[in-house]
Amino acid sequence: MKKFTFRMQVILDMREKELEERQMEMAKILSALNSQKEKLQNILLAQETNKNNLEKLSTSDNFDIPQVELHRDFGIKLISDANNQQRIIANTESILKRKQKEVMEAHQKVEVLKKLKEKQEKEYYQEFLKAETKEIDDITSARFRFQ
Repeated sequence: MKKFTFRMQVILDMREKELEERQMEMAKILSALNSQKEKLQNILLAQETNKNNLEKLSTSDNFDIPQVELHRDFGIKLISDANNQQRIIANTESILKRKQKEVMEAHQKVEVLKKLKEKQEKEYYQEFLKAETKEIDDITSARFRFQ
């Protein structure tokens, strides 16, 4: 018996490779997004620390104006950094959504071909069984004729 071969196997393999590549790209973007969120958390933590240091300076007996201005300026820079980081995170999230859509489309293309392959394989083996049954019937009827 000749083994079943799917005529579109090359295309299926290419689409599976494309799906895998898209998934890798999405994983890289997700990793970058997590890194960016961690960076934002570090900025927010630095803001909190700076705020606490500024409060300590303002309540201390030694009121050092240049030191207070330094912490105030640093606080303003941290606010700007946090806003920039939030914009970067928003952009990365939109890129991630597009990648997820691409992955879903690639996955659907692969699934369509896999279903087609399964259907053709099932039909192939049904035809094989049908031919085998017919052959057995022919052999049996031929034996009865010769007896």
